[in-house]
Amino acid sequence: MSSFKKGLYIVSTPIGNLEDISLRALSILKNSDLIYCEDTRHSSKLLNHYKIKKKLISNHKFNEKSQVTKAIEYLNQGKILSLVSDSGTPILSDPGNILVKECINKNINIYTIPGASAVISAITCSGFDSKFLFYGFLPKKQGELTDVLEKLEKIENTLIFFVPAVKFVFYLKFFKIYFSDRKIVIAREMTKLHEEYIRGEVNNIDSSKISLKGELTVVISEKKNNKVSISNEELKKMVKSTLRKKSVKDTVQFVASKNNISKKIIYQLCLEINEKKDN
Repeated sequence: MSSFKKGLYIVSTPIGNLEDISLRALSILKNSDLIYCEDTRHSSKLLNHYKIKKKLISNHKFNEKSQVTKAIEYLNQGKILSLVSDSGTPILSDPGNILVKECINKNINIYTIPGASAVISAITCSGFDSKFLFYGFLPKKQGELTDVLEKLEKIENTLIFFVPAVKFVFYLKFFKIYFSDRKIVIAREMTKLHEEYIRGEVNNIDSSKISLKGELTVVISEKKNNKVSISNEELKKMVKSTLRKKSVKDTVQFVASKNNISKKIIYQLCLEINEKKDN
């Protein structure tokens, strides 16, 4: 007989190195009646490595709604059900939250088996302030993305995103607009053989040096509290004067670097000045 209580267990699994799993996680997986996972082929590798033979049920973003009723039925029968993701801690930008909410509604016990997390691993190696906001995956469409980044740009804490490597160049363009005065760490292949941390200023990161494979964990540093030593009127005069000789892009670069001010602020001033000029 299992000494584990009946209910849903949210089990953290390795983010790369298969040895990064707790003894308790292995124990609950061995004692589970069913294991819900994103990809049965992926989770099979972990179970086979530890010689665990249990029934795996696919539970991914395309079918998790339809799986809930059956999962609740299993749990009401007194079965031990474990939920795992392909890697790391489930629910965080992974399927499973629908099932967790339904368990709460049905008063079914939920237990956490803590362990590896790409979010925590990345922030601990970043060197940035430990007060952070984890956003997960950013929107794919430009309109939605700019809406989100306009809000996040105002947050002073460290920011963490998951970014598909093949989309990194696309997102980097927007990071340079909204986080131009911050530092960045791109974590890839964490805990694996080719583990790598690419560090630098957001504006100076060279995307050509980054392997566009897999998934990246991107950490943006806390917002600097820059003290502006120039008044708004003086700043406007400088922008207006520079615009007479340079393009908007060059004006933004010149004035922002000279006064240690966000490029976004200078860009907005350029737009206002040009708009008044047209009127």
